[in-house]
Amino acid sequence: MSTSTGNWQKASFSGNAANCVYVATGDNHTVRLRESDAPDTTLTATPAAFGVFIRAVKAGALDRLTVG
Repeated sequence: MSTSTGNWQKASFSGNAANCVYVATGDNHTVRLRESDAPDTTLTATPAAFGVFIRAVKAGALDRLTVG
């Protein structure tokens, strides 16, 4: 499945912002994420790994990460 097609859904937290996060289901029962400003770049994970990621985000475990 191409990263530019599929059943992408905008995260509700993004609201009407220009920079949004999108999520979709992928082939082989995977979850895919992309940002609106880089739609050709996607992160693909299993549903279990995605769940761990979401729980970490909600718990604030990634709040202090920086791009180096």
